Amino acid sequence: MALTDEIKTRMRAAMVARDEVTRNILGLVVGEVQTAEARANRALEDAEVTSVVRKILKSNEETLAVSAEGESAVALRAENAVLQSLLPKSMSEGDIALALAPVAEAIRAAKSDGQAMGVAMKHLKAAGAAAESGDVKAAVAKVRA
Repeated sequence: MALTDEIKTRMRAAMVARDEVTRNILGLVVGEVQTAEARANRALEDAEVTSVVRKILKSNEETLAVSAEGESAVALRAENAVLQSLLPKSMSEGDIALALAPVAEAIRAAKSDGQAMGVAMKHLKAAGAAAESGDVKAAVAKVRA
């Protein structure tokens, strides 16, 4: 099932369950995806839909960082949990280090940490691996050590 279809199915289930937070955040995601599809004049692929979800999640996290505790913060945390459930599971730092083994020499040979990160991210992206940049940075530091 395509990610867009899964989102729509979960949104319908949230409507039936009268789960306002889930329904609202998934409705926002569907709207953003439809806008992106209209701009691209084609249906988005799962990777592009994941990018939209990550953008909304990042926006929520930034809002949460500056907002005070309260009802809105609780709602944002609930929305973030829903958004996280849509994203592919990311690799752990140890798994990333293992995945970088084929390019370990290139990472060590890089002149700076930035170049080493570039080598690592390029390799992981080519492999289709889902990893958080902070975890990749820590794994690159271990490889360079």
